[in-house]
Amino acid sequence: MKELSLNILDVAENSVKAGAALTEILIEEDETQLTLRIRDNGCGMTEEQVRAVIDPFYTTRTTRSVGLGVPLLKLAAEQTGGSFTIESKAQTAHPDSHGTTVTARFHKQHIDYTPLGDVAASVVTLIQGHPDADFYFCHKTAKGQVTLDTRELRQVLEGVPLNTYDVIKWMEEYLQEQYLEIKE
Repeated sequence: MKELSLNILDVAENSVKAGAALTEILIEEDETQLTLRIRDNGCGMTEEQVRAVIDPFYTTRTTRSVGLGVPLLKLAAEQTGGSFTIESKAQTAHPDSHGTTVTARFHKQHIDYTPLGDVAASVVTLIQGHPDADFYFCHKTAKGQVTLDTRELRQVLEGVPLNTYDVIKWMEEYLQEQYLEIKE
């Protein structure tokens, strides 16, 4: 994928499909390294499924026989000299503490580093497409952080759906304003 934000969109979509009520998208970066962590409380995976999910010829989809999202994220991280891990607890074995965490570390100075892209648009797209799921987004840099928590929005909106046009527009502008503040 041309931008890491598209990988974020893909992996977070997997979280929602796994029944996650909450998906956390966490980005930490400094001058040399970017760490992307996507954590959910979905149904989780068995050890066998975790091993299989990094195989591009494994997918749970019925429309095609390959699943490239996770393998491409793994490749993107490892091509920079970084790392990739998946930790998961299946709901069948851990009924009270299940879910999956995908972590990718990138060396930003490497020639093969994929740019982050428009992560704000990816987050808003996720919320718009899944207004009943909750998302927590946090991007930390040396100059500050950008955050959005749909659980807080729900409290303020008092029943207004998150995928309402005005709410979506506000979220886009809110994230853009925060990014402007940490770039100055």
